[in-house]
Formats: sequence, C-alpha cells, structure tokens
Amino acid sequence: MDLFAANEKEYKGRHAPLPYRMAPKTIDEIVGQQEIIGAGKLLRRLIETDKVSSVILFGPPGTGKTAIARVIANSTKGHFEWLNASVAKVEDVRRVSLQAQQRIKMHKTKTILFLDEIHRFNKLQQDALLPDVEEGNMILIGATTENPFFYVNSALVSRSNIFELKPLTTNNLQQLIKRALTDKERGLGNKKIKMSAEAVEHLAKLSDGDARRCLSALELGVLSTKPDKKGVIDFDLAVAEESIQKKAVVYDKKGEGHYNTISAFIKSMRGSDPDAALYYLAKMIYAGEDPRFIARRIVICAAEDVGNADPLALVVANSAMQVAEFVGLPEARIPLAQAAVYVACAPKSNAAYLGIDAAIKDVKDNPTLEVPKHLQNAVYEGEKKMGKSKGYKYAHDYKGGHVDLDYLPVKKKYYEPKDIGYEKKIKARLDQLKNDLFPEAQH
Repeated sequence: MDLFAANEKEYKGRHAPLPYRMAPKTIDEIVGQQEIIGAGKLLRRLIETDKVSSVILFGPPGTGKTAIARVIANSTKGHFEWLNASVAKVEDVRRVSLQAQQRIKMHKTKTILFLDEIHRFNKLQQDALLPDVEEGNMILIGATTENPFFYVNSALVSRSNIFELKPLTTNNLQQLIKRALTDKERGLGNKKIKMSAEAVEHLAKLSDGDARRCLSALELGVLSTKPDKKGVIDFDLAVAEESIQKKAVVYDKKGEGHYNTISAFIKSMRGSDPDAALYYLAKMIYAGEDPRFIARRIVICAAEDVGNADPLALVVANSAMQVAEFVGLPEARIPLAQAAVYVACAPKSNAAYLGIDAAIKDVKDNPTLEVPKHLQNAVYEGEKKMGKSKGYKYAHDYKGGHVDLDYLPVKKKYYEPKDIGYEKKIKARLDQLKNDLFPEAQH
C-alpha cells in the first residue's frame, strides 16, 4: 500500500494543475499580502516561531488563503489536518477533535485543523468547533471568501485572529508568471516558451487579482499552443486573450489608460453626456477595473458636480456603491450604470464643493475664529456664570423656525447656491430668510 501511495503522490506531483504545483512551500515564496506576512508582521512571526493560534483568513479567491495554510503545514512541528466545509460533517470534526486530544495525552503534540470554506458550515457545525478551540485541544485555521463577521459564529471570531487578504496586484501576478516559466521542478521551466511582455501583462491584469486563475490560464495557453519547428512555444497576446477568454482593451501598463479613462468618465458625467459615461464605464469593466473604484468616483461626482442641484444623486450613487459591493460583478455593472446615467442627467452645481474649499482655505490662512459665547455649551452653573450660552435663541421658538442670530463672530459667505434644479429652491429659501430679517434691504 505504501508503494501505491508513493506512486500516486508522484503522479499527482507531475500531473497536478500548475496552480497546485506552484503553491508556495515556504513563507518567502508567498507573493503579495505583505500587510500581514511582511517582515515583522504578526502572522509571519507566528508562523516562523511555530506559535500560530486560531486564525481566520478571508479574502477573494486565489489570494493566498490556502497557500498560507500550506506554509503553516510545512512549518509546524505539530500535526496538521485538512477539511473542506463544503463536504465535511460534524462527525469529521469530532474525529479530528478526539484524535487531537489523544495526541496531546500521548505525545504532547498540538493539532492544527485547516477548515477551508468555513462559511459553508452552519451554526450548529460551527458550534461543534467551539469547545476544542476554547480549551486549546486544537488550533483552528479557517479560510473563507465571505466576511467572517457576518458568516462565522461570533464566538469563533472572538477567539481568533482575523487576517484579511487583498487581491494580488498586477505586479504580483506578473512575478508568479515569470516564476512558473522558469521553475524546472514544479513549473514550466523544462519547456521552451517565448512569452511576450504584452501577454504577461494581459494575463496578470485580466486575472483580477486571482493567482489560481492566472496560472491556470498560463498553463492552458502553453498546453494548447503547438511548438514551432525548433520546439519553441510562442505565447503572444493572441494566445493570452484566448487562454483567459477576454480581449485586451487599451488600458496600458504605465497607467495612463487607467487615469485617462476614469478622467473621461467623470468629465462625461459632469458634462451631462450619459452615452459617453456608459462607454467609459463599459471600457473599465471590460478591462477588469475594480468596480468599487468606479463606484467611489460616481459618489464623489454626485457630491462635487451635482450637489444640491439634485440631492437625490448622492443617494442613488451611494446605494449603487453598496449594491455593487454586495452583488459583485457581473451584476454590479447594472447599479453602476444606473447611477452613472442618473448623475450624468442630473442638473449640476458645485456650490457646496466650492463652499467647503473656501472655508478650509479661510481656516488655514487666517486667524481661527472663536465660537461666540451665546453658542458655547454650558453644562455647569459656573459655565453659565461665565456667560456661556447666554443670549442664545432657540430657532424653533420663532416664526418660520428662524431667528436673527450671529453664528460667527464675523460675517462670512462660502456657500453661493446656483439658480438651477433643487438648489434654485434653496437659494430662494435663503433669500426669503434674509428678507424676513432685513425687509429694508429689499428697497
């Protein structure tokens, strides 16, 4: 049986998918995630000293959750167990628990349980983990693509260190591609592959931060491309596009395409051209731009360029941002499109934006104005004797909910509402309030 097991292991090692073969074995082989495993970071120190306590790793697919678990498995002197919550049952957890307790009694050896897709366990199944985690019978490493604060038992969360993994950057993925091309033991280094810089960049960008997707597309392109007469596989941009099933768009590597497109998108909304806004939105989505980045730009445009001319624009934009975050792509394109069109078609006013910038400049460049005594807070009797709050007039006690009162020691004018959209009503309201207080100013 040992001979058959060895043969099976050797076969899997040679024929396993490239992402599996290239999985890091040591912490230094992990690409990206320096915020949590960089030099001196907590998780790195725990792994290097073999002092890992219960942790939950969460982040998008292909960002290194399983990779970190494998590194821990290779680094620990304890026993490592591996379960997937999509197929595991409570009985499996209890079996691991019993064996862990026996291991402690007989060999004083700790047990680390890696539970992949922990969010797939229901509350009852997650509760089964609690006693062992609480008593230290075993160390739990949970991995999930979902936010653990919503999908994992709060008792487990409170007993674990939470580490969030971010999507890998384009540079991270390019590094992985080049490593796979040169690694003769686990990668494709034994093959003659000529891969263009454009192809490398395209795979890295269109993989959307997912290392597994990137390496799978690389292997697919290599295996499906016929070598030339010299045995060289020409992996060009066309092969890259086909292997990842997405055509490249002009979104260049130096970043100008990224910044030029988002600039054109914002200016199209500001310029009230919904068709141009939709085109640039489509281009960014197709090129693999982060939908959260797009949503934030729409929100800012709604506040800066629409403002109080249509206050609902900010509500629509903010709702689209939340929905896009919740549903993800490809469905996120729909609320993003709705918000972009709404903002583009709305009346425009930057009065609030200009007002806050003017006020900030005033605060920065001029002496700070004191709060008038009648507006200061008076809680204690001694403060009242000092004159705090004296002379304050409660606006609701007066006709129209408005009263003549100085709210600044010096008159200032920052907000100049425009005569457009809803802001036209705001302007009329402010003019009316001024006329009510100073009717002689009308003449």
